[in-house]
Amino acid sequence: MRVLIIGRGNVAVNLDYAFRKQGVNVEMHSSREGLDSLPQNADVCIYAVRDSALAAVVSQVRMPARVLHLHTSGTIPLSVFGSDKPHAGIIYPFQTFSKERLIENFSSVPVFVEARGIDDVSAACSLALMITPHVSEASQHDRERLHAAGVLVNNFPNLLYTLARELLQTTRIPFSALLPLIDETAAKVHVLTPEEAQTGPARRNDKEVMEKHLSLLLTDEQREVYRLLSHCITNRYNTDKQKDTH
Repeated sequence: MRVLIIGRGNVAVNLDYAFRKQGVNVEMHSSREGLDSLPQNADVCIYAVRDSALAAVVSQVRMPARVLHLHTSGTIPLSVFGSDKPHAGIIYPFQTFSKERLIENFSSVPVFVEARGIDDVSAACSLALMITPHVSEASQHDRERLHAAGVLVNNFPNLLYTLARELLQTTRIPFSALLPLIDETAAKVHVLTPEEAQTGPARRNDKEVMEKHLSLLLTDEQREVYRLLSHCITNRYNTDKQKDTH
């Protein structure tokens, strides 16, 4: 099988690495290098480009009708592929990717698949199974919500890590002091529900501690984030307690 990956970003580089480790014949091509001279002998063309650029890139690609076209987006629908690409689908690897830190154990990554017909679904699943056993079909409805959930558990915590690092830069304590706490917080939800794992002053509705924290934060933006998240936690658990008493 010959796989062509269009893109050289975080997802593209990690997919290229994962397929090559399994002995798959892979070639990467950047959309910025032009799309007029793509190899025509590929069996699968994977589009790993920004969502905002996907439609434009897809419209420029000309390949034989037999080629299976797959994009990797969690939000863009299958309809981005026109009638000139009769075999089309989606292969959405659900993980955070960086070129600077390649995924060594891709077999732990869940991949979600959608395609036009049963044959294309089978082909997309077979391709994904080359790099991970965790392959499932997912509709546009489910995939969009999974993507939003991923932002909540990955992108937003990264911002909070940044805010925490900025606060600790006013002390002699390194950010690395937070790593055991970060690791244990993540480990907890493997055995507890997120609700069971929740602790802290907002969970206890400890207003005195929360006000103290607000006085220590560096910017209005940090205080706004702290207030909003604390309000969400306090409101959720107070509501739960009220329900329990009725």
